[in-house]
Amino acid sequence: MNIPEHIEKYIASQSEPKRSEIETLNQLILQVSPNCRQWFLDGKDEQGKVVSNPQIGYGLQTIKYADGKTREFYQIGISTNTTGISVYIMGIEDKKYLPEKYGKTIGKASVTGYCIKFKTLKDINIDILEAAISFGFEAQT
Repeated sequence: MNIPEHIEKYIASQSEPKRSEIETLNQLILQVSPNCRQWFLDGKDEQGKVVSNPQIGYGLQTIKYADGKTREFYQIGISTNTTGISVYIMGIEDKKYLPEKYGKTIGKASVTGYCIKFKTLKDINIDILEAAISFGFEAQT
């Protein structure tokens, strides 16, 4: 199964309204960055143990570790969780930026240094979320 098929299967496996909302987010992110690389992480480690929720990723950045090693990873990620949806904006060095820039205007959401978590799209300002996603792509170019 290729990555788009994994993504489609993951979205289809969600119950409503999360299915429609993840599909909306998927389309929004692909409108912001139509040619970005797509990723799918099933949430399992090398031994097959579940270590996180499955995630859809978009874009490409190179993470540099303290020991000098590097790793390719996505810039934007989305995932469902028991209480709603998380949007990850990866690779932002200033962990105060997202909460200070978008926290007060995005609506009913928890905004941390790299994650915007909300129960439903109806609770947030989608234009502000789109701006945060655009920033996430631009911050890595």
